[in-house]
Amino acid sequence: MDDTPSHLPASLPALRQRAREAGFIMSSEDRTGSLLAALAASHPGGRILELGTGLGAGTAWLLDGMDRDAALITVELDPVVQAVGRELLGADRRVTFVTEDGGAWLERYDGAPFDLVFADTWPGKFTHLDEALALVAPGGIYLIDDLLPQPGRPEDHARSVRRLLAELDRREDFRCVRLDWSSGLLMAVRTG
Repeated sequence: MDDTPSHLPASLPALRQRAREAGFIMSSEDRTGSLLAALAASHPGGRILELGTGLGAGTAWLLDGMDRDAALITVELDPVVQAVGRELLGADRRVTFVTEDGGAWLERYDGAPFDLVFADTWPGKFTHLDEALALVAPGGIYLIDDLLPQPGRPEDHARSVRRLLAELDRREDFRCVRLDWSSGLLMAVRTG
């Protein structure tokens, strides 16, 4: 079976071009993106959080799956990197861009929970995990990627992944599934 997505967000070619020009190699992989779009579509009128906007590829996929009543908050530390996503996707009223350290944002956020949390950066995944999981609504989904070895990852990435997976396996309030697919994913659904 060919798992290449048959539908791509309209903004993705421009985002890819800008990533090539910037030498940015951390954009969400298309298979991960297609899963993001499907998960976003599964929550009509849903509240979605993305930690790690990057240049906006994951953001584009999420927006592509969202209905007109859904809302997305995307958080990125680097304003130069996030500026590309703001430029190409910022006209969409469903998205709110936040330029801030993800860990600091998680520590101070006190709003409503989210139906889908996509942690695509260290805060919310390798740090501030409890804060990110606390923001997942009952029945909501927590998704992380980049769990397999890849270029550009820190030297201790594999050790961090092992520690993270062990911590998630111990939790009784989430049902987890690991996917040895795309960049290496884990999806967890809040059960408690």
